[in-house]
Amino acid sequence: MEQPQPDYQTVLETNQRRHCMESQLVLDAVGIASNVVHQHGSWLLIVRGEDLETAAAELDDYRRENHDRPNRQTKVIPVYAGAATGVVLYAIVILLIAIMNTRWDLMAIGQMQAGQVMAGQWWRTITALTLHLDAGHIIANLAFGAVFGLLAGQSLGGGVAWLAIVIGGALGNFINALVQPAAHTSIGASTAVFAALGVIVSCSLRWWKAEPERRLKRWSPLIGGVLLLAYTGVGGERTDVAAHVTGFLAGLLIGWLGCRFPHRWLADSKLQSWAGVAAIVIVILAWTAGLVLARTA
Repeated sequence: MEQPQPDYQTVLETNQRRHCMESQLVLDAVGIASNVVHQHGSWLLIVRGEDLETAAAELDDYRRENHDRPNRQTKVIPVYAGAATGVVLYAIVILLIAIMNTRWDLMAIGQMQAGQVMAGQWWRTITALTLHLDAGHIIANLAFGAVFGLLAGQSLGGGVAWLAIVIGGALGNFINALVQPAAHTSIGASTAVFAALGVIVSCSLRWWKAEPERRLKRWSPLIGGVLLLAYTGVGGERTDVAAHVTGFLAGLLIGWLGCRFPHRWLADSKLQSWAGVAAIVIVILAWTAGLVLARTA
């Protein structure tokens, strides 16, 4: 078993793994880095020596605040890093494709057309997420994508969240292609934006599902998500309602899977970085496949 480094100090020792992990989430929530070590039958929570006093005070405050509620399950919801970085990269990709579309006609190559998708042109489910009709379309998806993407990034970490959003958006477009006529076309990041909303709802349900109070409160994240979908995703002559709904449902599924990753995975900066790279590579590969087909046609 790996021993604590010399510059680390033990802030908590317990024989209960759950108690140790809960205390680590408390420190994570206030930005104090910590590690859990299992040693000689005990669970140790260690922090850097310079953080020892602050960490001990935070844990003492947490215990005092919850002393009067011993019979209630206390939920400490972790917030993961990289959310803002993911939003910035999302904006860069959307704006870059918009600039390229002013020089080359990318619509025919990248739009989601149901018949072509079902004929094997899978990349259109992804490339369509990066295309927009006009400036207003771009601004709306940038705004909502930034808000939902930031919250999803805090729930899963920037890299994992945006990988989930890209996969959810593509899955949503594929399901939409399944149920639409062959001539149906759609573009826009909104399918991925509502996939991000689905991710947020799934992650929120994980923390609310054990709520001992009324059932309505327990399911409030799902109710709120559906209301947001209805308010922002339905209406307008050019709105592809089916794409928004399928994106939301795909996000619920992907988010349900993602939020079950162990905490140590989502807190791993290397995993988050590789997941973020994978999201970008998927978009690049999709556009490469579309461009190659266009040149050989």
